[in-house]
Amino acid sequence: MSPASHRFPRPRRRVLAAAVAVVLSAGAVAAVGPVSAASAAQYPSWSDVQQAKASKDAQQAKVTEIKALLQDLTEKASAAQQASEAAGTAYQTAQTKYDAATLEQQTLQQQADEADRTAKRSEEQAGQLAAQLGRASANDVTTDILTHPSDSGDLLYELGAMSKLTEQADGIYSQASQDRGVAQGLADRAEQAKDALGALADAAQAKMQAAQDAADRAQSAVDAQTDNKARLEAQLTLLTTNEQDVQAKYDEGVAAAKAAEAARAAAAAKAAATSQGGTGGGAPNSSGWVRPAGGYQTSPYGYRVDPYTHYRALHAGVDLAPACYAPIYAAHSGTVTFAANGGGYGNEVVLDNGGGISTAYGHIVDGGILVSVGQHVEAGQQIAKIGSTGWSTGCHLHFETRVNGSAVDPVPFMAARGISV
Repeated sequence: MSPASHRFPRPRRRVLAAAVAVVLSAGAVAAVGPVSAASAAQYPSWSDVQQAKASKDAQQAKVTEIKALLQDLTEKASAAQQASEAAGTAYQTAQTKYDAATLEQQTLQQQADEADRTAKRSEEQAGQLAAQLGRASANDVTTDILTHPSDSGDLLYELGAMSKLTEQADGIYSQASQDRGVAQGLADRAEQAKDALGALADAAQAKMQAAQDAADRAQSAVDAQTDNKARLEAQLTLLTTNEQDVQAKYDEGVAAAKAAEAARAAAAAKAAATSQGGTGGGAPNSSGWVRPAGGYQTSPYGYRVDPYTHYRALHAGVDLAPACYAPIYAAHSGTVTFAANGGGYGNEVVLDNGGGISTAYGHIVDGGILVSVGQHVEAGQQIAKIGSTGWSTGCHLHFETRVNGSAVDPVPFMAARGISV
């Protein structure tokens, strides 16, 4: 896993990148120094660029070098992001397959349990009839015929009744046998499905780890591009133009970008505060849980026609829709086990809440993950911002609750802990 520093500086980098974009669009040169000793060793320094201007050949060579470095940064960042997206999709596919198989196994087990109860009732009825036949056996009827010949009409009636009772008993025994066979068949299928879950769970876990690793590599590549691209472009401008007042224009761009970021954050906070359908966060209740976001529930747990893919699929959580950039809170204290691209889940955070329970938060806005893998968070702590990444048709939070890795309906799960979603 990458260190926490790979994730926390994102907002600052976005501000810097925006500021540099403002400056470069105005034709100014951003006089930004090397970010680290490593970047100074790998990329031209400002001194190198100034010296190269003394000779036309050296200047052209430096221009060619910088252009090659820019292309390399772009290609590496693009390839790493594509690999991250592919890994995220593989993880989401494996997780969805496991969730669907888990729900199928649970359904089979419920059917097997119901069939077992039905078989037991049938067997009880068969046992009760056997006892009744024992009390009024055919031998008793034969004895009555021999000892009471004058009552032969009544006795023939008894024989007919006994015959029908025996026929009924055969039917009940046959039904009991069929019911037991159905129950056993369903139990066997449920057990086979359960055996298959282990491999599916392992595959989902492995794919999630691979997605996290790919996301970390992508973030490193993007960070390298963000840290060096603006400086290289500025150096290229320095080599090919005679721009003036670079520092003043750069500072002006930084200030404008920071003001825009602050305005957006304020608007998001206002939208979140006025959202309808319940609020999120706050102090945890006596059970230690909070609502993970504000907003109404827009889609429940269960099978549905996915609004993004238009195919019927399991929706393994509930959707809450306050507003774009609204806060997402940790529903319970826990440790971050995933904070990356989750394919159809979009940008996603997964928390291990202890006791076999985990919670997942999907469709986070780009740059909106505020935590890193391995970090401990408290219930009610903001961990991300609402977005519409992945398979999403609008800003919302996809919230999942899992028990021993299996997705369960968050509504009754959270209700049992005193939280309404």
